[in-house]
Parts: sequence; C-alpha cells; structure tokens
Amino acid sequence: MPPLGPLPRPDMDSRFFWASGADGVLRFLRCDACETFVHPPRPVCPSCLSENVVPSPVPGTGVVESFTINRQKWHPALPVPFVIARVAIDSAPGVILTSNIIDCDPESVDIGDRVEVTFEQAEDVWLPLFRKIG
Repeated sequence: MPPLGPLPRPDMDSRFFWASGADGVLRFLRCDACETFVHPPRPVCPSCLSENVVPSPVPGTGVVESFTINRQKWHPALPVPFVIARVAIDSAPGVILTSNIIDCDPESVDIGDRVEVTFEQAEDVWLPLFRKIG
C-alpha cells in the first residue's frame, strides 16, 4: 500500500523513531530519570524535565483505542477503504500512535482489538503500521 500522506521529515529528535523499523523493533524515547515514555519525541522529559531521554524498545503490540474507516479515494494509487486507528502501545504507558490497521477487512476492526506492529519502508523512513492478532 502506498503511504497515505506525505512522509515524515525526521529531525535530530525523531530520526531514531523513523529508522527503528529497519530492524523491526518499535522504539520510543524513555526518560532514564522518571521512566516516562516521551512521544512524540522531544529532547526533554515532559514529566520531570530531565534531558536524559533515550530510545527504548517496546514489544510492538497494543490495543485499538479508536478508529475510523476511510472510504474517500484521496489519491488514484490509494486503495480504499482503509483503517486509521489510535493504538495504545503495550509496555509504554500513555503512548498512543495514530496509524493504519492493514491486512484485514476494514469492517472487521473493532475497539479493543489486539494488534502488532509491522513496518513499511518508504524512502528513508520505516512507517509503523499494525496488523490484528489473535
């Protein structure tokens, strides 16, 4: 599936996130001082203001918190319908990614579905997408 919009432009703070898919591991910044996950990436922990935030791997699984099914063909190469979902990430309290649920009938997606990350490379970034599990 082609990317569903413009590609992100990795910067100094987010480059690790957009490159994580190269080895198939989902990573978020985590504060070494208070253990808070920091997403979107930024150089300072919003909880304790520590600058000691480092990329940390997470299992790459989560739960669909909410979703919508897009039926509008925004671009000729885009397959429709497709699912846009907010996924609460396991082992990363407070982190929610907005992404796509792929490789399933869009009508089969529901709130509470368990999902796992998969990555799609687009130019120099690896986009985290999700597949239903279970």
